[in-house]
Amino acid sequence: MSKLNAVTGRWKLGLLLALGTATMWGTLPVTLQQVAPTIGPATSTFFRFFISALLLTPYLLITQKIINGHKLKSPKLLSMTLIAGLMLTGNYGFYILGLERTSAEATQVMIQLAPMLLLLAGLWLFKEQFTRTQWLGFIGFSLGLILFFERQIGQLLIEFGDYGLGLLFIILSAIFWTGYAIIQKFLLNDFQSSETMVILFWIGSLVFLPLSDFSTLGQLNSLQWAALLFCGLNTFIAYGCFAEAMVHLEASRVSAIIAITPLFTIAIAQLIPISDMAVEPLTGISILGAILVVSGSIATAIAKKA
Repeated sequence: MSKLNAVTGRWKLGLLLALGTATMWGTLPVTLQQVAPTIGPATSTFFRFFISALLLTPYLLITQKIINGHKLKSPKLLSMTLIAGLMLTGNYGFYILGLERTSAEATQVMIQLAPMLLLLAGLWLFKEQFTRTQWLGFIGFSLGLILFFERQIGQLLIEFGDYGLGLLFIILSAIFWTGYAIIQKFLLNDFQSSETMVILFWIGSLVFLPLSDFSTLGQLNSLQWAALLFCGLNTFIAYGCFAEAMVHLEASRVSAIIAITPLFTIAIAQLIPISDMAVEPLTGISILGAILVVSGSIATAIAKKA
């Protein structure tokens, strides 16, 4: 099990890579909301995978960085890779379905369940231990979710409408992402991060290809085409940074850094006027909730036993 905890110790590089992931993920829901309503969730998700695969595949072939492909002859490694790809595909699919029914801010706050679940998984898989401070952070995180969604709680309890369904989809997305991240950590013992990601991108492309409707592409304007391209670049950069960050930093540290993602999204959605985008009506309580979600995630991730 110690092999799973092995990292290079290049924490500065790992920090920059994790921050890159947080920045990309923070801008993603805002960008997706510019294209998904026109071409549909499945088509926009297909292009996220496909553009990333098209960018990464020739790079790896030209630089001859696919050196562990022969290991996929192992039924165990092959099955783990396929499961990781399906987990990531499920994460993408449920994420866009949740985003359709809620808002960019709500999506990014709720999806913070993903790194929290990864931390909880670390108690067992990566032999990490929670201290009292970490448990307090977890409680703060949970309280933050309640406060952020306090305006919708009554509605969710009385009438489980479209918004509630969207939140459920995001929770499922977080569960699938956690499964992907755990398997990815194991796969990094045998593959380079770029090798696993190119396979996962192609798996996602193949899954969403038959679900896509390309006839809607003609409805996109130039700004939306740019947004669609950025979504693909975003996926390519974000998951490349994330997978590589896991090589240089412990899973707990990576989780702590990407916990700030909702702050990027909230700032963009609230401060930059974007036409035809649903904006979450924030109150003092909901802002406090967002802060508790982020600070609780960070405290849970980085607190160490004294």
